[in-house]
Amino acid sequence: MFSNIGWSEMMILLVAALVILGPERLPGAIRWTTSSLRQVRDYASGATSTLKKELGPEFDELRKPLAELNELRGMTPRAAVTKHLLGGDDTVLRDLEKAVPDRKELFGTNSGMPGGGPSLPKPLEHNERPPIDSDAT
Repeated sequence: MFSNIGWSEMMILLVAALVILGPERLPGAIRWTTSSLRQVRDYASGATSTLKKELGPEFDELRKPLAELNELRGMTPRAAVTKHLLGGDDTVLRDLEKAVPDRKELFGTNSGMPGGGPSLPKPLEHNERPPIDSDAT
C-alpha cells in the first residue's frame, strides 16, 4: 500500500503530524491509524476467503485472467510477441535482427535524432530570414 513512500517522505509526514496534532495527541492518532489499517486488511482478507468458499473452483477461473494480465504487465514487447505469436521461439526475431542493417549504417552517425535519422538543417540565427524557394511559392 505504501510501497512508493520512502523514509524521507515518512519523516516529513511524521513532522507534519507532530506540528498539526501536537506531541500529546500524536501517539493516539498513530494507534488509531494502525488499528484502522489492520481492520481494513482483515476485512479484505475475510472477503477474499468468503468468496473463495462460496465460489469454490469458479474463484480460480476468475483469478486466471488477472494472473495473465499481471504476467503481461511485466513483459517487454519482444517477450510478449515471442510468447503469444511465436510460441516462445525467438529464432525468427534473432534472424531478422541479423538481416536488417543497423540504423547508424543507414542514416549515418551524426544525425540529429537519438536513434538515427536524417541530419537536421542548421537553425536560423537571430533576425536571419529563411531562404525562399521560388518553386514552392
